[in-house]
Formats: sequence, structure tokens, C-alpha cells
Amino acid sequence: MLRMQNLKFRRGQDVLLQDLNFVVHPGQRVAVAGRNGAGKSTLFQLILGELHPEDGELSFPQGWRIAHMLQEAAVTQRPGLAYVLDGHDELRRTQAKIENETHPAKLAELHSRLEDLNAYAAEARGAEILAGLGFAPADIHKPYAEFSGGWRIRLNLARALMTPCDLLLLDEPTNHLDLEAIIWLEHWLARFPGAVLLIAHDRAFLDNCTNHTLYLSGGSGRLYQGNYSSCEQQRAQQVAQDAAQQTKQAAKAAHIQKFVDRFRAKASKAKQVQSRIKALEKLQSSPALHFDSPYRVTFQNPDKASNPLISMRNVSLGYHGKAVLTQIGQSILPGDRIGVLGENGAGKSTLLKAMVGDISPLQGDFSKGQHCAIGYFAQHQLESLELTRTALSAITPVITKKLSQQATEQQVRDYLGGWGFSDQMITRPLATLSGGEKARFVLALLAADKPAILVLDEPTNHLDLDMRDALVMALQSYAGAVVIVSHDRSLLEKTIDNFWLVAGGRVTSFSGDLSDYTQLPQLQRLHKNGTTPTVAGASRKQLRQARAQQRQAAQAIQRRVNDLEKQLDTHTRQLAKIEAVLADTDTYQNMPTAELDTLLADAGRLRREVEALEEQWLTTSSELEAQLNAEQKSGH
Repeated sequence: MLRMQNLKFRRGQDVLLQDLNFVVHPGQRVAVAGRNGAGKSTLFQLILGELHPEDGELSFPQGWRIAHMLQEAAVTQRPGLAYVLDGHDELRRTQAKIENETHPAKLAELHSRLEDLNAYAAEARGAEILAGLGFAPADIHKPYAEFSGGWRIRLNLARALMTPCDLLLLDEPTNHLDLEAIIWLEHWLARFPGAVLLIAHDRAFLDNCTNHTLYLSGGSGRLYQGNYSSCEQQRAQQVAQDAAQQTKQAAKAAHIQKFVDRFRAKASKAKQVQSRIKALEKLQSSPALHFDSPYRVTFQNPDKASNPLISMRNVSLGYHGKAVLTQIGQSILPGDRIGVLGENGAGKSTLLKAMVGDISPLQGDFSKGQHCAIGYFAQHQLESLELTRTALSAITPVITKKLSQQATEQQVRDYLGGWGFSDQMITRPLATLSGGEKARFVLALLAADKPAILVLDEPTNHLDLDMRDALVMALQSYAGAVVIVSHDRSLLEKTIDNFWLVAGGRVTSFSGDLSDYTQLPQLQRLHKNGTTPTVAGASRKQLRQARAQQRQAAQAIQRRVNDLEKQLDTHTRQLAKIEAVLADTDTYQNMPTAELDTLLADAGRLRREVEALEEQWLTTSSELEAQLNAEQKSGH
């Protein structure tokens, strides 16, 4: 196990971590959460030995092997696949020894070790990891140096996944992944038998991949049982007695209720709308989330909006006369909430570029309404900012236009403050801002400009969890149309009415929700081809034992499900008999009062017990499904 006791770390004169205590056991998947600057990445550096604590103890078993995802690596001409295989240190060392060994007995011993390491399947495993992370087969032998920054990060992630280990550290693994690759990574982590520590700003990813949360705050930390959303609820409950917190919760509940009411009218329109209403109603009864969020953001509603905003009829899109997408026949109306789904390279960004006018259609009728002001967010806009200007000077003209009069400096400061910019930050050159701060600033510019349609291409990259949730709340209240490409499922689930699927050179309406999308054949292929992770030194016998334990766990859960079904069946039959008696008017006229009171009490008790049993059955059935899925993905 990984253990920290009374750990203290100082950066300069500031104490960053103090009296930090927690234990991580094999098999636990821990989300490491907290505000920017709380010490999440520092914690990883301490575990890796790159930094050393001032006081306290950090320990793990002798022989434990730790793998981690590099954020930066030396540029090399090594082919992508070879670079990934280099993560398997023992494999590479053994191969190097074979090249230099001439003694027959020692050679035989080394080849036997290669067999134990499953070396002859290593290239296939590496290729499968790369395929899962979105690499085309033709690209895996390209030199590392020829890949762009985002794809190099994917190679670093693949290398970490290729490394046999007992503890896996992943710092922002989803930042440069598309939705399909994230889903594949979730399946991979579900099969990983060791301990995992994850830093990420993707709520759905954290919730799906973790069962504990280490929340760092105020120089210390606490390990919570449950995923990130569970941690938030537990933290919120700790301050629920605060009157000010209750006021905030009431205001947020009212805001969510407005959103739910807006969708109730469309409940029959699509399955994903109905499921999100249930999720929002559940949120409404939960403790306040993000009770200490620093963000107060809104998108200004458009003054006018054409209907339709954008109309496409038999449109083809592409580059240099070569079509990428054909026969597009969609329209965008005021108030639409559209999520664009599709594998990497399918043409999602091409579609968005056509909407905003960056490229022209190759053919067809592509028209925009007179009142179709577009607010466009894409990663390249962060690079096109006038970096010598300050946030204050760059946004003042936009807010002035919104107000139809000269904006005062205090009005601009108040507005940027809601987007998390301090007085010091807004007077610095934009060049000094981090990637996340630049992203927030571009969104603030868009929000102030009263667009009729927001076109957002991966808007959550670099945004922390609090900002992502503030963005969700702002989009829920926005009256204009929204078109989003995003790998953040929480954002999509809470803001999108309809999905468009970009696949096979076409754009079609997708009637399902995100869970349906993950079942499409092209995604299932990636999941089925996923490789089985291994821990350091794990033999095939140990893997067989681990799978046997999975089967035993599934059988134990199945027995609980069966027992609950029997109890539920018995209680339901008893309740049905009583309710049949109570439904007869003669019962109330002829049955003695005491006997009737007993019957009514029995009916109330049985209803409560049936409800409790149904809840237990649902929870246990979900556990069984997850266990069976994990067993199937590990090869059974």
C-alpha cells in the first residue's frame, strides 16, 4: 500500500502540504482533487521521488513499481510504437541482454524470461493501446518528433499504460483525448489490477474510473470513499448547517428547476432528454455542489435571432475540392442544443468551420439568417489573442457595445471577476496567462457579445471542474442556440437536446443518448480489442487467479441479487393482497376499526420495505453489471 503520514512540504516560504495522512491500497482508484495550486501535481512529484518532504513519511512496499504519464518528454526520432514499448523497461533490458549474450545456457534463460514477460505479444499490445487512443495504423511507426504536441501527450499516455506497474499515476490524461479515446481509456482502467491515482478535470471520467477521492485543501487533505461527485456531496453536507450555504442551495435549486421545466415539455422528444430530467431532479434533492465555486458566469442572450439560424440542403464540405462530408441536410433553430458526435477525423471540426465561415461549401445550399451572430470557441483562438494587450483593455470595447454606452472600469472588473480574474490578473498582458485562463477569457469575450448561436469546439480543455460546472449553468440559462463538440460527457448530458452523428462522410441525427453512442459498433470494436493491463511481475497464473476472483465476486453479487428478487417478490405479493382488501369498499364498512388500522399499518410498512428492496436491487444489479463487464473485458 501507499502510505503518507504527517507529510509536510514547503515551496519557498509557503507551506503547500502539512499533516497529510492517507493510505491507498492495491485495487483502489483514487481521484486527486482540489483547486489549482492545492498541491495535486506536487503530490505526484513527491511519490515519484522528484521532490522530497520536509517532514513526515511517504512509503510503499519494496519492489512496488510505479508508472506515470510524462507531461513533457525529450523529442526523439524513435517510431511511435517503439517509443511506447520502451515503457516496458524489463522487456527492453532483457532484449538488450540477448543481443550481447553468447552463452547458450544464459541465452536460454533470457528467452525464458521473455516468454514470462509475454514479449512476443508486446508489439500487438502496444499497437492496440495506440489504436484505442486514436492512432491510425499507418501512423504508429512515424517518428515521435513528427507528431504534434497533443499527439505526443497521447504517446506519453500510451507508454505509461504499456508499463507493468503496481501504482499508476495519471495527471490530466484526458486533456488531449476525444470522447472515443476517453471511453476506451475508462475500459482499460476498469481492467487494471493495481492502484491508480488520477488528476483530471473531467467529472464523468473521474466518476466512472474512481472509487475514492483525495481532496486537497488548505494545505491538508482528506480521503473520501466514493467517486468525485460523492466527495462533493459529502463536502457539501459538512457545511449544510451554514445559513448562507442554504440560501445558495435554494437559489441553485430554483435555477435547476427552471431548466427541468423547460425540458419537461420536450420529454417525449428524445430519450436523452428524459434521462437528464431524472438526473437534474436527483441533483435538486442533493446537497449543494460547488458551494465554494469562485465563478459567476452568464452568456448574454441575443437581441434578435433569425429562424432558422442556419439551413443546409444537400451540402458538401471539404478542402481543395475533395469532399469530407456530403449530403448534409440539417438546420439550426433558435434555442437548439446540438451535440456533435463522431470519431477523431470523421469531420466534426470541418462541420463547425463551415458554420462559422472558416471554409465555404463545395456544393449545396448553405444559408444563414440575417440575425445569426456567431460566438465561436476553438483552441486556435487562444493563440490568436493579442497577447500584448491586457484582459481589461481587450474586453472593454465588447462590454461597452453590450451596454450601448462606455463601460466603466469597475463594471469591467466586476464582469471579469465573475470569470475568475483577479484585479492583478486583468492588468497583466494576456501572454502571461495560463492556458486555462486564456480559455476562460475567450469564453468571457463570447459571453459578452450577445451571440445568437454559440459554436463550441472542445470548450472545456484546460478548464477546472468548478469552471466546467459554471459553464454548464450558464449554457442552461442561455436563450440562443448551442452547437458543441466536446469529450466532456457531463457537459453534453446537462446541456444537449439532440445529437448529430458524423460518420462515414455523412451527418445524421442520432436519437439515442451517450450510453447508446458508446454501444455503436466502431466503439465496441475498440473496447473488445483493448489490451489487458498487468502489474509488475504478474505471471499468467496470477492473472488467472485474479480472473477467478472476479468470477467469485460476480457470483457473490448474483446471489445477493437473487435473494433480493425473492424478498421483493414475497413482499410485493403480500402488499398486493392487502391492497386488494383495502380497495374493497366493504372493508371500511364491515371490518373492525382495530383490524383495519392494523391492515393500513401493514400496507404502509410493506410499501416502505418494497421501496427499500427495489433500491437495493437496483444498486446491487448495477454492481453485478459492472463486475460482469469487467470480467468480460479481462477475457471471460
